[in-house]
Amino acid sequence: MEIRAYKPRDKGDVIALWTACGLVVPQNDPARDIERKLRVDPDLFLVGHEDQEIVATVMGGYDGHRGWINYLAVKPSRQRNGYGLAMMRAVEHLLEAKGCPKINLQVRRTNASVIAFYEAMGYGNDNVVGLGKRLEHEDQQ
Repeated sequence: MEIRAYKPRDKGDVIALWTACGLVVPQNDPARDIERKLRVDPDLFLVGHEDQEIVATVMGGYDGHRGWINYLAVKPSRQRNGYGLAMMRAVEHLLEAKGCPKINLQVRRTNASVIAFYEAMGYGNDNVVGLGKRLEHEDQQ
């Protein structure tokens, strides 16, 4: 697998991958999430590909204080081959180069296998409660 920055031509394949991985939920519009990401640090949006096929993604963010990880996805048939680890290492390197001191991410409590994946990479439970507030409502989309 080769890793590179996202390109606009990747959009359909990326959304299909996210859908196959169960990352697309009703309250998030993946096309709009991509548009938003391309306005802020697009270099932190990476895709992994094999023979022109998108098989992995990760979307990093940095606000000057903390880094964030979103949309880490690996095609189900390619999971457990080190692709997720490679994507995370690539985005971690980019965040570190920007001066990012710490990375945060959120995983649903019920997703034990993904929690174990991140724990194996050195991520731990910070014993905080994740809170959120939607500023954009369905009628505004």
